[in-house]
Order: sequence, then structure tokens, then C-alpha cells
Amino acid sequence: MAMFCKAMASVLLFTLSLALLGWGVEGQGNGRSKKEVSGQATVYLGQNGDIWRPLMHTTVNLSVISSIKSSFQVRTFDPEGTIFYGDTKNGDDWFVLSLKDGIPMMQISKADVLVSVGGGPKLNDGKWHTLEVSNHEKFVILEVDGSSALVVGMQSKSTEQVLSGELRLALGGILINKDKMIVQFEPHMDGCVREGNWLNLSSPWESEVEELWPCYQNIKPGSYFPGNGLAIFNISVFPIEADHKVKFEFWGDFSQMDGTILGIKDRGREPALVLVVNNNTNEITVINGKESVIMKITFKTLDITFKVDLLQVQDEDKPKNSRFVISENRLSVHLGYLTSWKEGRLSIGGLLGEGDDNVGSQFLTGCLEKFQVQGRDVDLDLAVKHMSISSHSCPA
Repeated sequence: MAMFCKAMASVLLFTLSLALLGWGVEGQGNGRSKKEVSGQATVYLGQNGDIWRPLMHTTVNLSVISSIKSSFQVRTFDPEGTIFYGDTKNGDDWFVLSLKDGIPMMQISKADVLVSVGGGPKLNDGKWHTLEVSNHEKFVILEVDGSSALVVGMQSKSTEQVLSGELRLALGGILINKDKMIVQFEPHMDGCVREGNWLNLSSPWESEVEELWPCYQNIKPGSYFPGNGLAIFNISVFPIEADHKVKFEFWGDFSQMDGTILGIKDRGREPALVLVVNNNTNEITVINGKESVIMKITFKTLDITFKVDLLQVQDEDKPKNSRFVISENRLSVHLGYLTSWKEGRLSIGGLLGEGDDNVGSQFLTGCLEKFQVQGRDVDLDLAVKHMSISSHSCPA
């Protein structure tokens, strides 16, 4: 068990080293199209396009590990995602630290024992929190901001083996099949780690990307679109009411946005609905087929109700003075409204093109503070989206 504790501590080292990777770090090429990065940097965990693949990883020999304690700081508004991973025996024994509903969760596999435990304070409040993971004989302990948050005890009936060989560590992803997880979760983490102290090891990490993105100094809740891509949903995942009414609600400082906020399009048809904001004219345009509404931006909440024969655009800040209605008796036939909703795609942050390659245009620049369909919050982590989009945070 002592050797297991050592292995677990090494796992912690991995996470923390990775955490230090981000802000202004310069790596050196290692000859394998990867970069070596110091474990003393700030790292944005959401950069990798493959949501399960680690952003960074390292391999160390178990014989050089002398510490069984690691610490680091994490900051996020994201309620769910992978922070770090470690394993021995090429993945037979492993450890994962993640968030689930904003609460820390540890999952451990050791010999014939599988353990999953979650608890402690919610960490997705946008503040920096200090986490420390350590081993004490048969227990793995997680402390948050100096207080004990989780304690996991493990006792195997199998004969303890003296561990030797290598320890693999990874940040922002895992190195085993996701089906081995005891509790399934959404792995992509829109968050940052920094100030890691990883088992006192100083070996470099290998980055899976050429350039590490910086973490913003200050953040606020929302979804940030830097103008490089869009997020796409199959519309069928959203429920439609019995009267065929669909309601969209948007929150944000529209005067600071530019580009396409929303698009609904069925393959082979003209867009059924497009919402575009123009920063130069300080206007929002709602396009429904050949009809359109132009609104001066004097609000931070916008309500769009889309029916078979009616489109209503309403400024929720001033409902009595800002209601526009586009109505056409044969609108459903003209636009193929129901077909678009059942078979089409919904894009956030850009205008969809033709085909299935998800190529878009007129990308949005700015922060959507909140977005709802049918009264439900939309999580961009569930969309097919460009990796530059931050699902849960915006620069403040």
C-alpha cells in the first residue's frame, strides 16, 4: 500500500505540473512534433480538440519519486470536466480527479478495487482554489483551501506487489479507455490550473499542442466566441411544444458583440432563422426567410418566439415598447419550418454553410452571458464546436 500511495502521489504531481503550463510559456521542440514544457506554468485545460485526450503528459520512473503530496490551484465556472490523471502498470492501476456538478470527484482503480467518491465544496465559482492531494498509508486525501474535502480508504484482498517501472501523468484528459470510468462524465474542462507542486519532480512535460493558450487574468460566466468558429446542435435534441412554438432567450452586452449569434438551417433550404449583431451600426437583425427586423441595441436580454405562422422578437428589458412581429399566413409552407426544426441544425456563433462539413461563416466575436431554448440552459460542451470557443467563461 505504501508503494500505491507513492504512485498516487505521482499522479498528483502530473496534474500540478500540467497546471503550470499555460501563460507565456515557451517550450522547446523534442524532435517528435511535440514541445517540452516546464511544470511551473499556468495552463488552460480546454485547449485540446479531442476532449478525452490529455493536453499534456509526462512519464517518470517510480524510483525517483520521494514525495507523496502534490498541490495546485484551479479556477473555473465549468461544472464538469477532467483535471488530471495518473497511472501505473500501463493503465492497469489509475487515478482521475475531475469535477461533477462543480464538486470534486476522485475515481481510483487498484488491483481488484474500484472506488468513486465525490464531495467537498463547489469549485466552479470562478475563483482560484488551492487543492492538495496526498497519501497517508491506506488513504488518499483531497484538501480544498486548507480543509479536508475527500478521504478515500482502500483495502485490497490481493497480495500487495512492490511497484516498479513507470508512472504516467496527464493533464486535462486520460490515457485509458473512457469506458473504464466508474462514473461517466463530460471530460472537457473550461478552466485553468497554476502554481503546481508535483511531488517535487522537475522533469519536463510533453505538450500535445504547438502553442499553449493563455488564461485570462479575470473571467466572468458566459460563453466566449473569439471569431474563429461556431457551435452546432442537431435541432431534434430540443423539445418542441404541442403548438409548435419555439422560444429562444439571449443575455449579454450585445453592443460588444459582432457577427452571427444564431442560425437555423435545414440541408438544401435557405436559413429558417438568423440572428446577426453589427457592432458598427449598433443593431441586431433578425432574418426569417425574406422578412427581417432591425433593432437598435438598447437592451441586454432578447426573447425570440418562433411559431408556424408568426415570429415575435421582444426586448425583455422593455417589453411594452420593443415587440416586433413578422407574420405570414403561409409561413410554414414557405420556409419549411417544421422540417427545419425536426431535421435541421442549429448554430451558435456563426452561419452554417451547405453540406455536412460544418463549415461556417460570419463568426461571432463576443460573450453570450446566457442562452436558453424552451426555457432550458444550453451547454455548448454538448455541441460540435470549434475548439477556440470557451463554453463557460468569458474574459472580464
